[in-house]
Amino acid sequence: MKTPRLPIALQQAVMHALRDKLAQANLKLGRNYPEPKLVYQQRGTSAGTAWLESYEIRLNPVLMMENQQAFIEEVVPHELAHLLVWKHFGRVAPHGKEWKWMMEAVLGVPARRTHQFELESVRRNTFPYRCQCQQHQLTVRRHNRVVRGEATYRCVKCGEPLVAE
Repeated sequence: MKTPRLPIALQQAVMHALRDKLAQANLKLGRNYPEPKLVYQQRGTSAGTAWLESYEIRLNPVLMMENQQAFIEEVVPHELAHLLVWKHFGRVAPHGKEWKWMMEAVLGVPARRTHQFELESVRRNTFPYRCQCQQHQLTVRRHNRVVRGEATYRCVKCGEPLVAE
């Protein structure tokens, strides 16, 4: 799939949101954390990822084009919070109490772990799995890990293990 060309105005809006949230965090924390690098090359179904050691945020350009406002309001602060938590507390649980505090108390954004974006445009080959409450689509990588006995996955809603259909 070809990566879409991102409008300059959208890139500027994302950068503006990043700088606003960073300034807000620096003010509340009494720190002067640097601006992370923004990269638009996240692939797959992840909206974004925070790379701690390289201090960068990778955003999914396909999902960003389809969910512009949500990226600005939710995804950018979500990934920034991961970097700020790493700078402020060191290595801790990715969505633990420190991250929740950073999201809600410092950045003023609801602490949601996952996005609810439509994924048809970015979904590749998937395999149907089921828990007690719903159907899930596992990626080829996760499916192969289950087949090899290297991993089991659980539903985040009901906590039950996922079983291939």
